[in-house]
Amino acid sequence: MRIAMIGQKGVPATYGGIERHVEEIARRLVAMGHQVDVFCRLHYTAPGTTCHNIHLLRRPSVHTKHFDTVTHVVWATVESMIRRYDIVQFHALGPSVFAGLPRLTGARTVVTVHGLDWQREKWGRTASWFLKQCEGPAAHFPDRTIVVSKTLREYFNTHHHCDAAFIPNGTNLLPARPARKILQLGLTPGKYVLFVGRLVPEKGVHFLCEAFSKIDTDLKLALVGGTAASEDYVNLIKGYQSDRIRLLDYVYGEGLEELWSNAYLVVQPSTMEGLSIALLEALSYGRCVLLSDIPENLEVAEECSVPFRSRDVEDLRAKLEMLIRDPALVKSFESKAREHIRQHYSWDRVAKNTETVYLELLGGGRRRG
Repeated sequence: MRIAMIGQKGVPATYGGIERHVEEIARRLVAMGHQVDVFCRLHYTAPGTTCHNIHLLRRPSVHTKHFDTVTHVVWATVESMIRRYDIVQFHALGPSVFAGLPRLTGARTVVTVHGLDWQREKWGRTASWFLKQCEGPAAHFPDRTIVVSKTLREYFNTHHHCDAAFIPNGTNLLPARPARKILQLGLTPGKYVLFVGRLVPEKGVHFLCEAFSKIDTDLKLALVGGTAASEDYVNLIKGYQSDRIRLLDYVYGEGLEELWSNAYLVVQPSTMEGLSIALLEALSYGRCVLLSDIPENLEVAEECSVPFRSRDVEDLRAKLEMLIRDPALVKSFESKAREHIRQHYSWDRVAKNTETVYLELLGGGRRRG
């Protein structure tokens, strides 16, 4: 099959869950014998970049908060119609409004919904309203809709009468890395609490910083991530910086693997998610995770993590302090986490199930609920 991916910023993934999702499934689809073209934005994917025999099509966009995605997706959609792919897959709600167009040239189209983007606090009223209206196109414009969580599948069935395919995100089971690079960041193995993710309001990092600042401990809080059109929020988080609360930039590759491997505890305080790849990665390294009790988090890890009431700083503080004071309890959750991932979440399975959706469309036509 000739397959195009549209909507992501690009690959290789440096930041962003959608970018990681696209890279992981694209590399596996290529290994299965398919041609995969990923449309990449100039500011994200550097010239001359290569990635696992994926074809990287670097194309321009108007690099601003509100026009970056739409201008790039318009270009990519038109070019995909000229190139005549078998499958064109759009990622996220906003790009889904264009999912009907490649069908005019004979392609089958798929939309993967990674979350209800209109709920993200970084968007103003107008942008949120527009993204909310994109739910309908995501459900009805493509030949098939995929969602990454059971919560999203139920939502689309209830609100849009759409029988979406459920294909969760995955992760890789990698060996633990000894501490080398993180020592240069001033972090000691087993002596820091870790958050990994974009610094945007819906990740709830401000709740974590407030809760941690109230605890008397020699552990540090390492915040790994950067801005995503959210400079005001990043400035808010910077106000918590101290010797105990360390605001790091994006960390990639071996450095990130070391951070996962050597954290005492991981906290996932988000107020909304699709299906968090950071959560899956934390569990894949056998980390104990303290997570907000939103349905998307509990769906993944209710049996092998510790929940707290979302947005409740005092409950977060109490649970965090409980785990800091009880290493044996932390160890008990560590023993469950990696096996849970092994049994339920695999990028190989994600790619195979995605290929199955493609083959059904090419063999049997449009399949809608």
